[in-house]
Amino acid sequence: MIGRVLRFLGRLVLALLAALVALWGMLALWYRMPFGEILRYAIPSLWIILAFLAVYGLIIARWRLTLPYIAALAALLVWWQTIEPRSDKDWSPDVARQFTSTIEGSVARISNVRNFDWRSDTDFTEHWEDRSYDLDTLTRVDLYTSTWGSPAIAHTMISFGFADGRALAFSVEVRRQKGEIYSAISGFFKQNELVAIAADERDVIRVRSNVRGEDVQIFSLHPDPARAREAFLYFLSIGNSLAQQPRFYNTATTNCTTVPFYLARQLNPSLPLDWRVLVSGYLPDYLYDIGSLDTSVPLAELRAKGRIVERAKAADQSADFSQAIRVGVPGT
Repeated sequence: MIGRVLRFLGRLVLALLAALVALWGMLALWYRMPFGEILRYAIPSLWIILAFLAVYGLIIARWRLTLPYIAALAALLVWWQTIEPRSDKDWSPDVARQFTSTIEGSVARISNVRNFDWRSDTDFTEHWEDRSYDLDTLTRVDLYTSTWGSPAIAHTMISFGFADGRALAFSVEVRRQKGEIYSAISGFFKQNELVAIAADERDVIRVRSNVRGEDVQIFSLHPDPARAREAFLYFLSIGNSLAQQPRFYNTATTNCTTVPFYLARQLNPSLPLDWRVLVSGYLPDYLYDIGSLDTSVPLAELRAKGRIVERAKAADQSADFSQAIRVGVPGT
């Protein structure tokens, strides 16, 4: 009797695993099928039928019912490995160019720095610039978070400030095609490529605070000069790498939060992995707990004083935008 129960439970576990794989396969087919609309519905439907037969066969120990599904799964996995990221699609203008850089002594020369003049999400003037920054004059590193609905989900950006008052922000984003609407679910299924944007703060911060009405907060980080320089060079390496070999964006493993976290782990390998890396709105809480923010000030106060929206709207397109939004922010 015990043997029968254990065998039945084993079949249930296999059936559950088969059902989970079937769900992944259905979504993979739905988002990545290269054929027309009819086959986009027909092939995932056939997949679900085969998966249902396989799950039923596992439960009643009719193993032959699983064979068509196993064959289909093998074909799906082979096809999945053939899907490669591309760099030649018809990109949305704001993510159309991947920055690249070279280093000459202490000077970083960066091509395709974005400095758009945003009037709305669809009305803007494009400016792509070549800029140079002396890494010996790097004075600060800041974290931005931007939320637009749930406080648990945020877009994160890292900004580097220099002695001449300039600031350069890095934003790792979904590389959307023209007219494409981002979906977090599709981000698990090789739907979008990855792009790293190097931008003026009046572009990449202002478009979120002033144009899109997002809740933007800034937090001052405190690496020593050597680590700040290393962090800057790390972002430059991301840009050069993506320009040479495109990569897929992934909602869980390669996104705007995990890339800064990998940066932090590179600078401090002892940093523990934490669930707040994935729930990006709570990334400042994690950084506060590990001492990367100013712990002499309560986190609630850091958040309140770091909320820049009103100052950003007042500064708008002013030349001192970066300085104005930092007024009253601890550590900046």
